[in-house]
Amino acid sequence: MVDGAPQRRSPGIPPARMDTDPAFVAIAAKPRDLSTVGCRAAPGGSAMRCCRRVWVTRARASLVVLEFREVLARPLNRVVTAIAAVAAGALLMAAVACWLVAGQVLAPIRLVRATAEGISESDLKDRIDVVGNDDVAQLARTFNHMLDRLEAAFTAQREFLDDAAHELRTPITVIRGHLELMDDDPAQRAETTALVLDELQRMNRFVDDLLLLAKSARPDFLTVGPVNLTDLVVDVVAKARPLADRRWRVDEVADAVIVADGQRLTQALMQLVANAVRHTQIGDRIAVGAHADCNGTQLWVSDEGTGVPPTERNWIFERFARGRDQHRTQGAGLGLAIVDSIARAHGGAVRLADTRSGGATFVLALPPAASVVTDDEPRMMSQ
Repeated sequence: MVDGAPQRRSPGIPPARMDTDPAFVAIAAKPRDLSTVGCRAAPGGSAMRCCRRVWVTRARASLVVLEFREVLARPLNRVVTAIAAVAAGALLMAAVACWLVAGQVLAPIRLVRATAEGISESDLKDRIDVVGNDDVAQLARTFNHMLDRLEAAFTAQREFLDDAAHELRTPITVIRGHLELMDDDPAQRAETTALVLDELQRMNRFVDDLLLLAKSARPDFLTVGPVNLTDLVVDVVAKARPLADRRWRVDEVADAVIVADGQRLTQALMQLVANAVRHTQIGDRIAVGAHADCNGTQLWVSDEGTGVPPTERNWIFERFARGRDQHRTQGAGLGLAIVDSIARAHGGAVRLADTRSGGATFVLALPPAASVVTDDEPRMMSQ
């Protein structure tokens, strides 16, 4: 500005032509000191004003610098607004994602809680559907395994109580009735005493069988170790000979060692042998054999007895299952159930094989993982 009038301005198009504003020109033409700074409203937004008096030849002049701060800050404001909008959107999306993920992560835990609340002593069948392999899935699997163990324990306890109540009711009634009718006659007292002792012995054997079946579901039921199949078969035949006058044979043995509970396998085979004795006559053949290969181990007891009718094959391994030959089947029907429980404890099964020559052949099959074969060629033996 020269002599109070605008003289020259910077090239370009400014946000607002302040040199055409008379009020602004009047203020800028009369600076109160050498340098003044202030703000003034302008059509392009507030302007920062800075005046500096300068001296030229025979004229009074001043340099006026204007800065339209709102115009300069407008792009920055737009960037800040965009960043704020993006940050708010990202925060909202993160919150929604966290809510969804947390819901999925906590869903199995809520399911565990709901399942635990719904479990009662009479119903332990509910399980959790497990998906994935994370820590929560492992927790759900562990919870399911715990429920399996609890259900097995409660089922074994319930079956034991039901079986005991079912089978002990009759001998207790018999004993009580004979004791109530017993008088002072020595002969009758001796007869009643013998009958009561026989019933008590049968009850004791029955309770032992039930305890064995109940224990078969426990982890400590088996004491595994190396078992030589040849020794096992030969020992079983040697122990079975005094039971009855039969033609005892060893069908087949193999030089193999398996990892199993030798005492339990002996118990199972002896139970099958005792069952064969009850269904055979003097001079009939009873054979014991064993075979092991990469497919697993098989132990069997075969006989030439009456056999098992086709109508009874589906339920003979159940508890208290007794054949129609009642004069030979005097037990409680727990023998084959014990054999089945020993087989299942080893991870195997027991089955009734088909025989062409009559009689019955019970096969105890163990899984391949339990077998360590040392000689694939079986040896045929007979005694």
